[in-house]
Amino acid sequence: MRHFYSPPRSVAYAENGMAATSHPHATLAALDCLRAGGTAMDAAVTAAAVLAVVEPMSTGIGGDVFCLYAPKGSADIIAYNGSGRAPAAAEAAWFLEQGITAIDANTAHAVTVPGTIEAWCRLAADHGVKGMDEILAPAIAYAENGYTVHPVVGEMWRECAARLRGDDNARAILLVDGEAPAEGATHRQPLLAKTLKEVAAKGPAGFYEGWVAEDMVSYLSGLGGLHTLDDFAGAAGEYVTPIATDYGDYRVHECPPNGQGVIALLMMNILNGYDIASMDPLGAERLHLTLETGRLAFRDRAAYVADPAMAEVPVETLLSEAYAAEQRAQIDPARAMTDVPPPSLPKHKDTVYLTVVDKDRNAASFINSIYAGFGSARVSPKSGVCLQNRGCGFVIDPGHPNCIAPGKRPMHTIIPAMLTRAERAVMPFGVMGGDYQPWGHTHFLQNVLTYGMDLQEAFDLPRFMVNGDVALLEAGVPGPTARALAGMGHAVAIAGDEHGGGQAIWIDWERGTLAGGTEPRKDGIAMGY
Repeated sequence: MRHFYSPPRSVAYAENGMAATSHPHATLAALDCLRAGGTAMDAAVTAAAVLAVVEPMSTGIGGDVFCLYAPKGSADIIAYNGSGRAPAAAEAAWFLEQGITAIDANTAHAVTVPGTIEAWCRLAADHGVKGMDEILAPAIAYAENGYTVHPVVGEMWRECAARLRGDDNARAILLVDGEAPAEGATHRQPLLAKTLKEVAAKGPAGFYEGWVAEDMVSYLSGLGGLHTLDDFAGAAGEYVTPIATDYGDYRVHECPPNGQGVIALLMMNILNGYDIASMDPLGAERLHLTLETGRLAFRDRAAYVADPAMAEVPVETLLSEAYAAEQRAQIDPARAMTDVPPPSLPKHKDTVYLTVVDKDRNAASFINSIYAGFGSARVSPKSGVCLQNRGCGFVIDPGHPNCIAPGKRPMHTIIPAMLTRAERAVMPFGVMGGDYQPWGHTHFLQNVLTYGMDLQEAFDLPRFMVNGDVALLEAGVPGPTARALAGMGHAVAIAGDEHGGGQAIWIDWERGTLAGGTEPRKDGIAMGY
């Protein structure tokens, strides 16, 4: 239990419904939706839409969605993959003929067809009771009338200002006199409001057809992109079968590839072979074993994770106990490995994760992203859509399973999660932060289930991960731990930025209450009623 005079906040509790997001505006919008009779899915899409306006560097309608959903709190989890695809003309041979061997984050080639709007509309129609006009109303109001720039949002915005200046549309829409809007200032996005109204009136057709699609395709074509109106008109996500592994008496569910949820589960499986509970939560022993586990798991991410519709992804093998034992045997408890290749795919941190549970205990674990800060930093001129750069998740190597191809989905970093026990969902949760997400899922679950921390304590604890060959530690990791890791052969550095963000809601079935935790590294809040 925390000392009440210390900086961290308390866990939020409620009886009827709860929302936890990275921004107060989004949390309040979700609660308003719940109190007006909406389901957890209605409220989740409402919150995601608000975040697409008020936290525009992290998410937007030009991005992608993944979702896990527990109807009535059942352990029969539903998963939706709302990730976009490469254009039909995106042949690897074409890129190589142009001398392009890697996809630049700021180019039209990094833009995959956005999956967000299709996913929002499909999920709300299938699992909600509200129309898109009502769901999108709060986001439209913020875009049209203005929203206040919060502290973390403002800092992230400033970090992205130079990239935004490189695009005339982005500069005009997302900057003020060439600079990021100041903390506490009011910002408006009237073009985005107009586009959201089109979606509210026409559903997916309001985005993937008509003037909005024409605006995006024309703009991308002018930048050298291969996108066509047919690529947009054919956009569709899909329901998929979740993957899972056991964690003691619990079961952890993730979306399958093309997301990296399999890597989080692999890390958990390897670490399940150690007596983590006997280790100091911030001690060198725990950190060393986790760092080594992550190096092995990310080696496999670089080699195997891809679109399973177009490549063989050995999920069953990766999640087998035999494979976990084989990987565990490669870890020296006293020394860092010297021969593990570093991950080869890009690393970005900008995403929003949110979770909502309603009075009927429908539980939504929902993640929305445009990848890098402001995605490609390219904004279509009439619709105000900031376009993602998920195409950076591809490689241009015809022999690699994650090579770009027509209609293919790239390796994706964003991963929602759901914890179940027996026949019930007990915790939708997620941790933002690009490559940090598998580390964060593992770290957070250990903090809660192994160390007995409450949700807020589990989020507050200092974090760590490997970036390439460097063990990046948040500043709160004790000095003796950092020195001990260096003595074990780790290249140690103190991270300049925080590791990710996160939210979670615990469903207490016996007491009939909900407990929510939210990320101290973001502006957000968990609230219920």
